[in-house]
Amino acid sequence: MNLQRRPDQVLPVVAEGLGKKYRRGWALRETSLVIPGNRVVALVGPNGAGKSTLMGLITGLLRPTTGAIAVFGDRPAGRGLHPAVSYLAQQKPLYPQFTVTETLTFGARTNPTWDQRYAEHLIAQAGVPMGAKVGTLSGGQRTRVALALALGKRPGLLLLDEPLADLDPLAREAVLRTLLTEARSQGITVVLSSHVLAELEGVCDHLVLLHKGRILLAGDVSRLSANGVPLGELALRHMRAAAQGEAA
Repeated sequence: MNLQRRPDQVLPVVAEGLGKKYRRGWALRETSLVIPGNRVVALVGPNGAGKSTLMGLITGLLRPTTGAIAVFGDRPAGRGLHPAVSYLAQQKPLYPQFTVTETLTFGARTNPTWDQRYAEHLIAQAGVPMGAKVGTLSGGQRTRVALALALGKRPGLLLLDEPLADLDPLAREAVLRTLLTEARSQGITVVLSSHVLAELEGVCDHLVLLHKGRILLAGDVSRLSANGVPLGELALRHMRAAAQGEAA
């Protein structure tokens, strides 16, 4: 696998022999992975599988212990996100004292590729009042504001680490519908980490399954599941098989 930039096809993520070790041990190891463009990727696995660590390495917030990773042909250097990458964690780090308008103004000041009209369109589509303070919004509304902040940057790659965990089923459905629509229409590659496999059905077309810090399965769902097994069942089968193999 070649990490060199290819002008004809710069992939969102290419990792080779990637590993990250903490004092407690390896969180991710021997990971070689390609995430192609224009995919909605389900990043799944049990707790401690290495999902957040992999996202941290993609963003450059973490440095690899072994191997190498390239994001759109560039190697993360720990100096902040790649200009073409947006990252939204479960905590949704918004300023509660800011109004929605002020939040978008902050986005414009910190992102040279910011699209104010597009961000405002996403807020209006969600029905969130622009004058409301973020701290007064519901969980679903805050998620929509955070998503507008992430998408307003016009990223080529959007990383979402358990962003729907605190939402009710209706809010989850609305956010996922918006996410899928925007990803398809804007040509954004999305990596969505979630423990709720059912919510990824019909949304994700690419699967990356981690188990104890290693890649267990990766590829387009249509290829991995030629017999039509749903994404969630496909992932569960492989996780059960891995657990049974360890117990044997």
